[in-house]
Amino acid sequence: MDKEPDINRPSRRGSRSRKQARALTTPQIIAGVRRDIPPYILASEEGVDLVEEKAGDILQEIGIEFRGDKDALKLWKTAGADVKGERVRFDKGMLRDIIIATAPKHFVQHARNPDRSIVVGENNLVFAPGYGMPFVRDLDNGRRYGSIADFENIIKLTYASPYLHHSGGTVCEPVDLPANKRHLDMVYAHLRWTDKPFMGSVTTPERAEDSIAMARIAFGEDFVDKNCVIMGNINMNSPLVYDQAMSGSLRAYARANQCPVVVPFVLGGATAPVTMAAAVAQAYAEVLAGCALGQLERPGSPAIFGNFVTSVDLRSGSPTFGTPEPALGSYMAAQLARRIGLPIRCSGGYTSSKVPDAQSMQETVNSLNTAVMCGANFVLHAAGWLEGALTMSYEKLVLDADYLGALHVFVKGLKLDDNAFAMDAFREVGPGNHFFGCQHTLANYETAFYESELSDTQSFENWRDSGSKDSITRANAKWKEMLRTYEAPPIDPAIDENLQAFMAKKKETMPDIWH
Repeated sequence: MDKEPDINRPSRRGSRSRKQARALTTPQIIAGVRRDIPPYILASEEGVDLVEEKAGDILQEIGIEFRGDKDALKLWKTAGADVKGERVRFDKGMLRDIIIATAPKHFVQHARNPDRSIVVGENNLVFAPGYGMPFVRDLDNGRRYGSIADFENIIKLTYASPYLHHSGGTVCEPVDLPANKRHLDMVYAHLRWTDKPFMGSVTTPERAEDSIAMARIAFGEDFVDKNCVIMGNINMNSPLVYDQAMSGSLRAYARANQCPVVVPFVLGGATAPVTMAAAVAQAYAEVLAGCALGQLERPGSPAIFGNFVTSVDLRSGSPTFGTPEPALGSYMAAQLARRIGLPIRCSGGYTSSKVPDAQSMQETVNSLNTAVMCGANFVLHAAGWLEGALTMSYEKLVLDADYLGALHVFVKGLKLDDNAFAMDAFREVGPGNHFFGCQHTLANYETAFYESELSDTQSFENWRDSGSKDSITRANAKWKEMLRTYEAPPIDPAIDENLQAFMAKKKETMPDIWH
């Protein structure tokens, strides 16, 4: 592994004022943020032991099915698992031992711009935008199916925000492109219109291989063999099933020394039992199986413990978000991940709301605060999510990113140095006076507090006279300005040419499939 980037390194523009930095078209570089506050510990060691024990019971008694993946079944049989047909059962501790023996506790995902490379794991925190939405929404055009133009716009807005450290993956589905070819255009967009780290396709093993092949063009085959440059978000068919698309894609990423993010899709009362302890035990069993399979495919390859545990409305069957029970599940999942030494993906800007309203921000803040406090390392869906992951919102993307900026300050904790205690200010001001004009205030006023770009703090009269704009209106103007001032990062023309040639050749080999 190459030398890790310093994610606490000041931006190249660290000496400039914040207003000057925001005026520049090249985005400020923040390659993740280091957490200086401790995670919240929900359960005792005995409680975590109990969840592990119950997960072991599930793996030993019930097992997990690997449907249609003969190669995965062969790996399990060779490793000593009990394989009967497509059902695989595991002795207690087997999967845990495989993971602890070889999986890295942290790793670097290299970006096309080395200054944007991120460290995943330990006390590092990385935010990425929403993933997988078929619809997009904005204030002007409402809700509609996503297009490749929308996809590129979301990539550009993510690139322009310093508080989103990662470009994400399928930020929306470009349904104006054939289903069997659009993964090529999506990976190209991540490589061309941003230079942040990104995710590739996982919808079939072949598309995963295409994504990795394009990464090799951009980074070089030898470099990719030795370093992580691309992730794949692997969703299980909970409960307790890996289909060939997911297990095959997982193995493709691991085989190439790239990172599968192994994520159960656990909805309490639907794809898992209604009780959260059982849901967490099931999710833990599912994650162990996926991460261990990656280690059997290539020992030492990176992996992320994915956590997606939420509840459902038991009257309608609809998923619910930002509720207390899944928050408790996330705290427990993070403790389990730390116990086996894997980085964890946790929570996100979740909401069931259809528009970026008060409900959406309440549920989003609840979910994001859970991620931060439980100790998450990689937060997918950190911005833009609406309607239970059906819609990517332009306005909510920038509203969420603004809140992520505040979280950057929060996770750094409370400073306790001489400047923080400000004794000179007390001596200068004395009793009964104000601190507005004192030297300490003047020296610290640009950095003392996080300044939201989208919140309104002016008087009612000034707000009214400037148009009585609400937060959605302000966010609408913000993303339009970000796109207007966007400038693409540089790319080697030869690499760009080779990427386009690869895409064209692949597309020529197959007819268009739209469903």
